[in-house]
Amino acid sequence: MGTRPSPMAMEQTSRFETAFRSLHPHIDLKIFRITSQGDQHRGPLAEIGGKGAFTRRADEHLLDGRVEATIACAKDIPGPHDRAPGITVGAVLPREDVRDVLVLPVGRPPATLDTLPPGTRIGTSAPRRAALLKALHPQLIPVPIRGNADTRMNALDTGTLGADAMIAALAGLRRLGLADRASQILDPTVWLPAAGAGIVVIEHRADDPTTSRLLAPLTHSQTRVLLDAERAALAALRGGCLTAASVHATLDEEHECVTVYAVVLNPDGGAPLRTVTSGPAADPRGVGRRAGEQLLDAGAARLLGVRP
Repeated sequence: MGTRPSPMAMEQTSRFETAFRSLHPHIDLKIFRITSQGDQHRGPLAEIGGKGAFTRRADEHLLDGRVEATIACAKDIPGPHDRAPGITVGAVLPREDVRDVLVLPVGRPPATLDTLPPGTRIGTSAPRRAALLKALHPQLIPVPIRGNADTRMNALDTGTLGADAMIAALAGLRRLGLADRASQILDPTVWLPAAGAGIVVIEHRADDPTTSRLLAPLTHSQTRVLLDAERAALAALRGGCLTAASVHATLDEEHECVTVYAVVLNPDGGAPLRTVTSGPAADPRGVGRRAGEQLLDAGAARLLGVRP
């Protein structure tokens, strides 16, 4: 199985490895570290193809048979329109925390986005977060940053990040044992989460039924419903991990209903476009697709800079 070599990726890989070996003790699982273009490149991701920067090399290893499976955070996976065909999700692990957090340099007293001085530079590589900052906290300045979570934290603490504070995923900090660095946990009903936030997926070749059978029992069915709904909405918007949009699904198991909250943000900080769509949990992709189409009908393509 292929994985990125970052400490966060290796932690989630280790958790999957434990679960896999418990289920299949007779299978020899080997972990192959694949350094992505996104890990190596220090400039804007758009310079190296944007959305596929963290998955392109892993996809190549998968499709040419060097590995049978790959593991990644769902929010980092491009939409189907931005990927080579022939790759499918084989397992979806239980969803973790979807919330983002404010992180300050070590030793700084706690603060919130509301209490930071005007002009404070907030580091983020995500257009979604930058748009939310402009809309909700226009007194603060979003600045682009790069690197894995641990290297960004080190750069923040040593004053070399180019930002006074940064936004990070709480789930990622927990994987690194750094959750105590969160100065403020942001309300997900206001600070909207990314599609696929907190979800780890394992993918394989679509024409590989053996790996499919091995991975399928590891899937958390409720999380799979949420992921399928969110990814379908993102696909309808032709979006990906670098899209200024939020898609978040919830599941009502009692009534077998999935609800998709989808928002396309204005990169300049203006009013966003929102929709809420509900439907049968048996058809999460259909519900998600309708949510995305409703946003396109409302003019989302203009904000996203794509053709509807």
